[in-house]
Amino acid sequence: MDIEYKVTREMLRRRYSKTTIKTYLECINKFFRKCKKQPEKVSKIDVREFLNNLIKRNAAGNTVNVYLNALKFFFEEILNKRMRLNIKYSKVPKRLPVVLSKEEIGRLINAIRNDKHRLMIKLMYSAGLRVSELVNLKIENFEVENNYGWVREGKGGKDRLFIVAENIKGELQDYVKNNKITSWLFPGNKRNHLSQRTVAAIIKNATKIAKINKKVHTHTLRHSFATHLIENGYSVTDVQNLLGHASPETTMIYLHTASKDMIKVKSPLDSL
Repeated sequence: MDIEYKVTREMLRRRYSKTTIKTYLECINKFFRKCKKQPEKVSKIDVREFLNNLIKRNAAGNTVNVYLNALKFFFEEILNKRMRLNIKYSKVPKRLPVVLSKEEIGRLINAIRNDKHRLMIKLMYSAGLRVSELVNLKIENFEVENNYGWVREGKGGKDRLFIVAENIKGELQDYVKNNKITSWLFPGNKRNHLSQRTVAAIIKNATKIAKINKKVHTHTLRHSFATHLIENGYSVTDVQNLLGHASPETTMIYLHTASKDMIKVKSPLDSL
């Protein structure tokens, strides 16, 4: 049985992202390397034992859940096997994301000397883009004169609108004109787009130069974008739509990362 072919074909048919397909295949392949049974002979006990071993090795809750979802998809959707994996999801600790202050964002951007790299990071922060969305942008995705653009087939295969900040419109238009951009907004080698690793390296280097003592990664800019919108008085619904979240509960975490200056409620102790 060609597991990879069947899983990939079915996931593409359902418009799963390439990243999700790759992750699920890695999980499924790792399971069969450990289990060493033919797919049709695998039992619920085998799956449960595999997941329990992950937990014993202190795998993160998110990791266990991804394996569980990948295996459920394979057995129930590919094999049509009535294997009800009634395994409780591992609890994921609710940690607040790392967020940069507006002043730190300014320092991070100013630490980047390369004009193209600086524009990339400004666009990423100003629109709340995921790094995968940034590198996959094409010139045809923009309506710069109208202050917006489109993420095409983002997370979950969805399209969504994003805003283009007024103060980078001219810079963006000049960049496209001067570099004769006709396809990928940020081209890399071999007629492909720039890699996500390159963006991560730019942010890592800028963080060091700016002397920001926080664990900053590519998604930190997206967290900061959402938090700063909340601080500026925009509603959770507004932010939810711009981030492309399916549920407002996902967006509400940014209420907790907003500046304490937003908190206007006084403790009753203060009125005694």
